[in-house]
Amino acid sequence: MIAVSNARRRVSLHPEELAKTIDHTLLRPDATAKDVTRLCREARKYHFATVCVFPYFVPMAADLLRDCDVKVCAVIGFPYGAESRRGKVIAAETAVTQGADELDVVMNMPAMLSGEFVYVRDELTSVVRAVRMKSVNSGRGLTIVKIIIEACYLSNKMKKLACKIVEDSGADFAKTSTGVGPGGATIADVELLRDCLSERVAVKASGGIRTFDEVERMINAGAARIGTSAGVEIMHQFLGHAEVH
Repeated sequence: MIAVSNARRRVSLHPEELAKTIDHTLLRPDATAKDVTRLCREARKYHFATVCVFPYFVPMAADLLRDCDVKVCAVIGFPYGAESRRGKVIAAETAVTQGADELDVVMNMPAMLSGEFVYVRDELTSVVRAVRMKSVNSGRGLTIVKIIIEACYLSNKMKKLACKIVEDSGADFAKTSTGVGPGGATIADVELLRDCLSERVAVKASGGIRTFDEVERMINAGAARIGTSAGVEIMHQFLGHAEVH
């Protein structure tokens, strides 16, 4: 499991540490196999934590990153989480079977906003349990599960409830956003999630993060992982800062 501290502190990062906070993301509807090849090549070069891709591209990414320290992350229920429970479970199990090391699962937003909180919790619990079982049976080890709560649609009260649901489901991370909604990650949301979650559950900030300064602020607020399509640019900015200082 991922253990983090609730304490706020300014972090000092080495390039390798920064890279391992980044999920190098490609979730554009017009993404092609050529784009995924480039994504994986960039991830290998900078040793990012993962590449985050659609389930369709998981086998390809897993093959390109074989014998590499970069993991493969698949999105499930992207971008609204409105699939059936069985559909999400099958999609999650299939992604693990095909080579996904991590899953970013979208909370069922229509159900959440309709007040069907027990349904949302039970669905996520089913997905997490299925993934744990599939991981054990395939001998792959722990598959990390992150739950996207799409904070831009939720009041602070609902965000706190979403954190409890994530905690109860057994997932490893709560993630702020898909990047598809009208708002992305904010410092306030990262701080709220970090305060509401136990040390067992980490926070991933995602959506609209494109600069090293933004990454630094998110990490200082309590994020353990950053989802961004600008990973290469962020590393370039950081290395430029490092050279100056």
